Amino acid sequence: MDGAGGRGERGRRAARPAASRGRGAARGAARSASRGRGAGDSPGRAATRGAPRRDGPTAQRGRPARRASAGSGLPAGPAAGGGEPPPARRGRAAAARAPAARNRAAVPDGAVAAPVVPRRPPSAAGALRLREVLSRLSLGRQDVSEASALVNQVVSHLIQAIRSTDGSFSSIERLGAGSYYERVKISEPNEFDIMLVMPVTRLQLDECDDTGAYYYLTFKRNPKEKYLLKFLDEDGKLSALKMLQALREIIKREVKNIKNVEVTVKRKKAGSPAITLQIKNPPAEISVDIILTLEVQQSWPPSTQDGLKIEQWLGRKVRGEFRNKSLYLVAKENKKEKVLRGNTWRLSFSHIEKAMMNNHGSSKTCCESDGPKCCRKGCLKLLKYLLEQLKMKYTKELEKFCSYHAKTAFFHSCVMWPNDTDWHLGDLDYCFQRYLGYFLDCLQKSQLPHFFIPQYNLLSLEDKASRDFLSRQINYQLNNRFPIFQERY
Repeated sequence: MDGAGGRGERGRRAARPAASRGRGAARGAARSASRGRGAGDSPGRAATRGAPRRDGPTAQRGRPARRASAGSGLPAGPAAGGGEPPPARRGRAAAARAPAARNRAAVPDGAVAAPVVPRRPPSAAGALRLREVLSRLSLGRQDVSEASALVNQVVSHLIQAIRSTDGSFSSIERLGAGSYYERVKISEPNEFDIMLVMPVTRLQLDECDDTGAYYYLTFKRNPKEKYLLKFLDEDGKLSALKMLQALREIIKREVKNIKNVEVTVKRKKAGSPAITLQIKNPPAEISVDIILTLEVQQSWPPSTQDGLKIEQWLGRKVRGEFRNKSLYLVAKENKKEKVLRGNTWRLSFSHIEKAMMNNHGSSKTCCESDGPKCCRKGCLKLLKYLLEQLKMKYTKELEKFCSYHAKTAFFHSCVMWPNDTDWHLGDLDYCFQRYLGYFLDCLQKSQLPHFFIPQYNLLSLEDKASRDFLSRQINYQLNNRFPIFQERY
């Protein structure tokens, strides 16, 4: 056998003759007999690792630490994907689960490589505490049922009214997006994202900055969608501002006709692509973001060519299927423009993100009712909760950060550690620290590439003070076993 199990068995056979010389001598003999092992490797871990790849992640499970992250301000420790695995995972169990290095995905172009993470050794007690936190974050079934029923009632009424009131929006379709529909919503079912999708046959996309995410839209020749011509600006560009204003007016009128539910439309937030509804659900309220979305039936633009590097995680075929889906654009102001005219649109991949979240395993049965369970979503929920708690405590300092930063880092982590065995449910503490370490390294390097548009860096270079502040706060939480998880605000 040439698999991990076969190498582990040979290691055990080699160790038996040395038993009389003591465990230390046996380990030394096994190490010297294994090509390429470092001085700090144990036989079990070295056997499962195989020869390291230069183009793969720089830190993998079971690899000893080389050095601390430059500038981290913390002592050297185990690597993000390495360090001592939990004692219960050593030996045969670890060898059986640990994937060979050749199965690791290469770091995507422009992405931050897997970091060297200062971290405490994982422990069964730490994993137990994190599982307790996750159990508190789970949504109550009754609460979910009541909240979703209210949202469905309101949104269904509005869609019917929008279609019949203005011919411009007669073709809209509803698409649930965001954390609730991706099943990573935490704490309460009090926020919903609803995309109102309008199909458009073909548009010309012209980049309006160097991010590759924002575009001006114009029609080629005479469009089939004549009803959209009234939303063109003086330069012939499709105006996001005009379309949003028209949709907002319809919704503001129509919410008054909704019976048995108290609904209000919140004031427009500058630069936001959403029309936000507030639904009374005593003793709380539910926020619903209505997002106008164009579905363009054409190829994705060149800026996306090197993104979505999921071949080693979800497979080449799945990537091809995703890239064959329609292109989505949402009405979003580009703040880099000197004069904000409201005629820019931003690429959206909410439909692809939802599909990846809900089919996240490298094996097709991961987290199904009768399949093996992983801790991927648990790790994402924990980081979302950590950011949420820190933002409540330091609102001004951390106002630039949002859950999309955590989500993007999550997707990159899934690519770096692509196998379901890299996210074993029993290794929650270990996996969360590894994922958190990657996010910390992104903060330190001011580099978090958009998962679909690698040239688009989500960490603005102008916000160094905010990044440093968040990095210090996360490091403090990491080194003190996350005291903020026990606090209440």
